[in-house]
Amino acid sequence: MEITLILGIVVGAVLGLTGAGGGILAVPALVSGMGWSMQQAAPVALIAVAGGAALGAVEGLKKGLVRYKAALVMVISGLPLTSAGVRVANILPQRWLLGAFALVMLIVAGRLLRQACMAASGVAAEDAAWVRLDSTTGRFHWSWTTASLFVSIGALTGFMTGLLGVGGGFVIVPMLRRFTNMSMHGIVATSLLVIALVGSGGVVAAVVHGIALPLQTTALFALATAIGMLLGRKLASRIVERHVQLGFSLVLILVALGLIYKATFNS
Repeated sequence: MEITLILGIVVGAVLGLTGAGGGILAVPALVSGMGWSMQQAAPVALIAVAGGAALGAVEGLKKGLVRYKAALVMVISGLPLTSAGVRVANILPQRWLLGAFALVMLIVAGRLLRQACMAASGVAAEDAAWVRLDSTTGRFHWSWTTASLFVSIGALTGFMTGLLGVGGGFVIVPMLRRFTNMSMHGIVATSLLVIALVGSGGVVAAVVHGIALPLQTTALFALATAIGMLLGRKLASRIVERHVQLGFSLVLILVALGLIYKATFNS
């Protein structure tokens, strides 16, 4: 019980500090801390991450930061792919899933390190937005390009959610930053809504495919994650974003190396 609470608070705090990306630590925390397999850990992690994301999404909705249509398109295109991801996860050997998760963590860590270095050197990010918000209405001008972008993001998010039990913020946030001109606050708020809904779909898909949820442990982990997220959000305003990115990227690298070791020698 104590381990579950500690893991949940730590994961929640990182989720609150990093916005939409901290949930990527939930699965390895459960795999290492509870001794579970990836398949066991994924739906429990998704419940906690989806619940934490829902709290952030409600705040974003109140502030008018969420782009409803974009989020809806991503959810509709992502939900069917969660089931496909769960099916693939049930087929793949444990060491392959661990290796895939480690690779994803290293990619995210590399992206965060690049952003932190650019911020430290004062280099502005390249403006290569494919889809732009209208400056007068604050809404997207919908076209085939706009729809295709959000469908692609949603589909990839849904598949990765089912496959690895991650919320998908590591997919949504960088792609929205790269291909749209949304503000970072709008990106995170929209991403959190998609994570909450697609993550819930991933939990349903896992249960349908026969994965049993330990109800008491799941409830404790989800509650602790929510508490940790609230604490993390309070701390976020007091810490320089670049320092958070650097610290989080180093944690991801260390955890990824641990997963690679586990996949190589213990699976």
